[in-house]
Amino acid sequence: MRVLIVENETDVARAAAEQVAGVIRAGRASGRAAVLGIATGSSPLGIYRELASEIRGDKLDTAGVSAFALDEYVGLDAAHPESYHSVIRRTVTEPLRLDPDRVHVPNGTSSDLEAECAAYERAIRGAGGIDLQLLGVGSNGHIGFNEPVSSFASRTRLKTLAPQTRADNARFFDSAEQVPVHCITQGLGTILEADRLLLVAHGAAKANAVARMIEGPLTSMCPASVLQLHPDATVIVDREAAAELQLVDYYEWVQHHLPEEAQGS
Repeated sequence: MRVLIVENETDVARAAAEQVAGVIRAGRASGRAAVLGIATGSSPLGIYRELASEIRGDKLDTAGVSAFALDEYVGLDAAHPESYHSVIRRTVTEPLRLDPDRVHVPNGTSSDLEAECAAYERAIRGAGGIDLQLLGVGSNGHIGFNEPVSSFASRTRLKTLAPQTRADNARFFDSAEQVPVHCITQGLGTILEADRLLLVAHGAAKANAVARMIEGPLTSMCPASVLQLHPDATVIVDREAAAELQLVDYYEWVQHHLPEEAQGS
């Protein structure tokens, strides 16, 4: 796992956007448009704004790029402003000028949720897999909506949200009671199949989860620790989110002494 510590939230967004843009450009150069895994929540919003700025300045072309969302609430109509269909349309599809037909979000109102989960897995495989999966981390260590004690082999499935996750997400709703109890989420096993993982976090509230993810044991009690198993995982955090890491000096030493072939990777 590569750990990059930067000064603040703005620097997190810029550093991560540079990596996402690199994957998009590499896809165009190879003749196969990139397939991105996209996340919701507050952590990736700055990344999307940075990418949108490059697109407006004609520095980045997203034609043909496909995207797959990590998760969706169960029971919220796609038109609901806090459904991830709506959130992704506002924050990703429109500003990044993606073809809506290439942006995939699980259907949380399906009459057969199990079949919907299986179909989502097939759609990811049909697209050739995800080139880069963007992730945030919850205060309890979840990624996607994979709550603590999720199986590392899990696939896209129906999950029950933890009380802490519902409380954390209540800020997006008029009241905590409006936050759905269930969701569809890509599983940890699904996430691990992406070619690259890029997780971002900022702020003191994420410091404990970041420390457990990077330096704690590999454990289902901290689902994000599964990144330790991936051969190409990068974590970009600001100094507040890095506050509980024990090896900050080492991570910074590594960052300034990368082998030449790893520069910019």
